[in-house]
Amino acid sequence: MNNAKLFVIEYTLHGAPKSFIIRLEKMDNAEAWHWASCDAGVGRIPRFGREKVQKTSKPMAEKFGVENVKWRPAS
Repeated sequence: MNNAKLFVIEYTLHGAPKSFIIRLEKMDNAEAWHWASCDAGVGRIPRFGREKVQKTSKPMAEKFGVENVKWRPAS
């Protein structure tokens, strides 16, 4: 059974507000920073669900202009 839930991630990229919705089983701050980086074109998206990739950290994302990452469950 799929336990995936919808989450809204909001962030700024070089001062411009951005947001998107993603379906994941669990969300935390590290996941939010990684997926915001992917949306901004900085992070690497795994090709397959089980492929392990190094997550983009907050300090690395901030070097590329990703800031103020916030997440919440989609309503």
